[in-house]
Amino acid sequence: MSYVAPRARVRGVLTAFALAGCGALLAAGCSPPGGAGARPGASPPGPESGRSAPGSADGASASASAPASASGPPAKGGVTVTGVVAKDLEAPWGVAPLPDGNLLVASRDKGTISRVDVATGAVTAVGKVPGVAPGGEGGLLGLALSPSFASDRMVYAYFTTESDNRIARLRYDDKRTAGDQLGAPDTVLRGIPKGLIHNGGRIAFGPDKMLYAGTGESGETGLAQDKKSLGGKILRMTPDGQPVHGNPEADSVVYSYGHRNVQGLAWDKDKRLWAAEFGQNTWDELNLIEPGANYGWPEAEGKAGKPGLRDPVAVWKTDEASPSGIAWAEGSIWMAGLKGQRLWRIPLSGADPVAEPEAFLEGQYGRLRTVVALGGDRLLLVTSETDGRGSPEAGDDRILTLTVR
Repeated sequence: MSYVAPRARVRGVLTAFALAGCGALLAAGCSPPGGAGARPGASPPGPESGRSAPGSADGASASASAPASASGPPAKGGVTVTGVVAKDLEAPWGVAPLPDGNLLVASRDKGTISRVDVATGAVTAVGKVPGVAPGGEGGLLGLALSPSFASDRMVYAYFTTESDNRIARLRYDDKRTAGDQLGAPDTVLRGIPKGLIHNGGRIAFGPDKMLYAGTGESGETGLAQDKKSLGGKILRMTPDGQPVHGNPEADSVVYSYGHRNVQGLAWDKDKRLWAAEFGQNTWDELNLIEPGANYGWPEAEGKAGKPGLRDPVAVWKTDEASPSGIAWAEGSIWMAGLKGQRLWRIPLSGADPVAEPEAFLEGQYGRLRTVVALGGDRLLLVTSETDGRGSPEAGDDRILTLTVR
């Protein structure tokens, strides 16, 4: 039986190891995943806040591993926290791993990008993104590196301005003085609706080297079904912000619609696109994205079974998830929960779950914002306790390294 300690002690243990060297691995024990009695991710019969109970003293959670099958990953997986890469971050949101293994991290409320040295934990100012107007859930959100970063050094950023949400690219020159390493922003897409809520914000380059963006309907629910609006959509565009050949409509960057607030994008090994989005009061969703598909909002929330609407692959009660970032690793989608304060594992065989989703790290690190796949069984996990809806403790916010199975 695992000894259960307050979250402050969990953090104290990890911080001590981090000070000795952020690259060091933590020896971790096991504790039962998730909450008792929950049946997350199940089909139903027909906002970002909160905190759960503390977790295990060693900061790791795992379950017994089931035998692997030819059709997919084991039904039961595991998560071990192996280190603290950075701490004392202010409202971290987007993360972009650099070719040298270090990280660029966006601060939603400060509108700045910082570089994190993964070997030392040192955080160095890169620069401020001009035009960011933080407010509510808006600010400097997703980050992504150009597919040609080695030659063009372009960093893409999704951010809220006084008038809209937009995507711009900025040249990153680490030879310049710290804090002055960003060039002038070159806007590639503007006019995404903004609001105090539902700004979406996740961006990523896909296997096709095209830029994808998850947007929100900014609280105006009708925008999600309006194909002429960029709100409540998943967008697909060239690196210059132009519609892509193969999009549902030749002159539009809209790739799928009927979304409420998309903050998670990831591709599996077979190049299928997955997205996580916030429900309203009942069901949060994990969706398999197909071009031109209608994902139902506001006509449906969760698995409605309505003709013409695409049902999610998995759903959760909003107090168990409120999902933000997702990543694919070891045959599963890994999904960060804000209000749910836990990391979800959804094991997949192709496009189908092979078992019920599992919850890990419940309540141990508070609200969880971003998950980044580093290759193989390694993930980064970013907390979100300093975004105005958490209960920050000493060291918050932080970036953790995980090994998963």
